[in-house]
Order: sequence, then structure tokens, then C-alpha cells
Amino acid sequence: MDMIRKNIEWLPTLAIVAILGGSLPYKFTDSAETVHIFDVVGAFLGLDFFKTSGAYIIGSAELVACILVLIPRLRVFGGLLTLGIMTGAITFHLFSPLGVTVRWTENGMPQEDGTLFSLACIAFVCGLWLVCRRHSDLLVLFGKGPKA
Repeated sequence: MDMIRKNIEWLPTLAIVAILGGSLPYKFTDSAETVHIFDVVGAFLGLDFFKTSGAYIIGSAELVACILVLIPRLRVFGGLLTLGIMTGAITFHLFSPLGVTVRWTENGMPQEDGTLFSLACIAFVCGLWLVCRRHSDLLVLFGKGPKA
């Protein structure tokens, strides 16, 4: 039982790495779906730079989150970064023209993907779980928790 308790946080950690890391090739190669997403969000925000650079900015933040969650002493910071990124993703899926099911055109053919919102919710929950489990690591940073 101690082995399970000691290693249980690898499940949400690996889920975050799989979800965020799995999206990186799309963000850094200008896939049609990614271009559509950041065009819609950039237009919604009125930020032209986000249309062209948003995928690289968010992709870089996701890469940092993946690295942080893999390092046990820094895992809480990766969880916090994941929470922030996924809060943005969930918010834009729910409250912008992007929608829960993303619809775009690729090579003249209509496409749709309803999994992105679900994956953002899963990553959010995993990040929240890591932050709750490792909150004492944050307290130590501010001199209020037990020293490691």
C-alpha cells in the first residue's frame, strides 16, 4: 500500500505529459486545426499577435509544464502551470466562438474535433490534484511549511 501511495501521483503526471506533450507537434507545425483555434481566439481577444504567435506561446508554456511535472520537487509548479493553461483553454472553449466542438476546414473539407475540450478538462483535474497533493511544497517556498 505504501508503494501505491508513494507513486500514485505518477498517474496524473503522465496524463498531463501525454495530453500537453501530445499537442506540441500540432502547435509547433502550424496544423490547420491549431491555426484555426488561435485565429478564432486571437480575433475574439482582439489580439493580432495571438493569431500568429499564440500557438508557439502556449506550446512553450505546455512544454515547460511537462518538464516541471516530471521533476518531483517541481511537480507542484507544473501542476499550477497546467491549471493556468487549461483554465484558459476551457474558458475559450466555453465562452468564445471556438465552441466545445472545434470546427474548421482543411483541404476544402469540413472537419471537427470534440476531444480537445475533454482533454483540457482531464489535464485541469490532474493539475489540480497535483497542486492539492503537493501544496506543502508551495508553503515551503513562502517559509510557512515543513522544510524538506
